[in-house]
Amino acid sequence: MNWLYLGAAVIFEIAVAISAGNAKGFTRLWWTVATLVSGAIATFFLSLALLTFDVGVGYAIWTSIAGVGVVVLGALFFGQRLTWSKSLGIALVIGGVVGLRLSGAA
Repeated sequence: MNWLYLGAAVIFEIAVAISAGNAKGFTRLWWTVATLVSGAIATFFLSLALLTFDVGVGYAIWTSIAGVGVVVLGALFFGQRLTWSKSLGIALVIGGVVGLRLSGAA
């Protein structure tokens, strides 16, 4: 169940990033509301996941996977470029998450 909580936290953290980008410095009301609500939900699910994950490991996985998700969605839907260096960074992040998982974290 802890992985489901962490997965939900990642999805809502990606929503935070996309909403914050569209909030334009919190000048657009509904995007601002979406940012704050998504952030609260992401934090809630993260806190549930951290009941079984080590805090450092859970937080690292959460932010890493969400970051990769934002980069990939940016390339797929928002016209952002996915360069070879970004792809290398994604591979390194995924490698780090796999390493954390193999270390016996939750």
